[in-house]
Amino acid sequence: MYIKNIKLSNFRNYEKADIDFSDKVNIFVGKNAQGKTNILESIYLSASGSSFRTSKDREMVRFGDDLCRVVTEYENEGSGKIEISIGKDGYKKAKINGKTVSKASDFMDNIYVVVFSPEDLKIVKDEPEKRRNFIDRELCQLSVSYLVDLYNYKKVLLQRNAYLKEERVDENILRIWSDNLIKYGTKIIIERKKFVGRIAEISRKIHAGITAGDEDLFVRYAPNIKAADDPTEQRKIMAEAMEKNLAEDMKLRTTTIGPQRDDIELLVDGINIRKFGSQGQQRTAALALKLAELELIKSEKEVTPVLLLDDVLSELDPERQRYLISSLSGIQLFITATEISEEVSTAFPDGKVLSVENGKMLKL
Repeated sequence: MYIKNIKLSNFRNYEKADIDFSDKVNIFVGKNAQGKTNILESIYLSASGSSFRTSKDREMVRFGDDLCRVVTEYENEGSGKIEISIGKDGYKKAKINGKTVSKASDFMDNIYVVVFSPEDLKIVKDEPEKRRNFIDRELCQLSVSYLVDLYNYKKVLLQRNAYLKEERVDENILRIWSDNLIKYGTKIIIERKKFVGRIAEISRKIHAGITAGDEDLFVRYAPNIKAADDPTEQRKIMAEAMEKNLAEDMKLRTTTIGPQRDDIELLVDGINIRKFGSQGQQRTAALALKLAELELIKSEKEVTPVLLLDDVLSELDPERQRYLISSLSGIQLFITATEISEEVSTAFPDGKVLSVENGKMLKL
């Protein structure tokens, strides 16, 4: 699968743009804050219906304008077209192959993308939310049911927390909210456990390749409550935990347990690298996780996703650059950089290179 063309209107700093892409390698070169990442964001928006940079759609509308539009043509066992319009006032409309859609799940099975940015290199050492987002972003691409369960869980969690902040809280009403959290949370925990198990296996092999077998990476799911394989058992575990923490929730006025507090542990040779690993070890583990993400999509969906490399090559040392580049054959690549390194020029001699300056681009 690959992206053929994208048309932008009043998107970020682009007034108008009409870009044809190579089905292999596309490189956007320019100084910072010129609009390189905006191109990648528009591709990600077309694939998922949302941005990987902001939760506020209106921020994608060009300053001084009221409406932006992104039209993407792609190939995935046939030609496809995705059109998205976003307004400053909260307006949002999307069409996939001419049909109006309204749910995030409608975007599935059209374009698969993996984005890798400098922020992803911090996934190992940053707060647990970054690692939960890594799990959720991937699982939402792979499973419609997970996407729906996660949406419902977050919605109920907000409602339960809002109720806990009211002046008077009735335990029986609170238990009704708890039952809904248990319903969706049980499914989320089971799917996360399976996912981390698959990612652990793939990333361990990749990590061994990067380190020439000198170090052993072990990725482990660290749920906030005990995780089981059986749905009935998991529901019982979560129900007991919710009941046990009911008084604590009422005291603190927030939900204190559940998958919203999950994490992943990353160990190299048995050592927790978030706490005790070197920067090199942390970045190697992050690279292994992102490449595992690619491999998992290939395996689960039998399709090769598009890879967006947002200024990440400059953040890697030459050895990790070489490993990443050598792993990317047969994948449509979108690379942003302030300059083209010798490593990139050598690896992608036929890459399509575009110079980006203040929302305008010129083929080099």
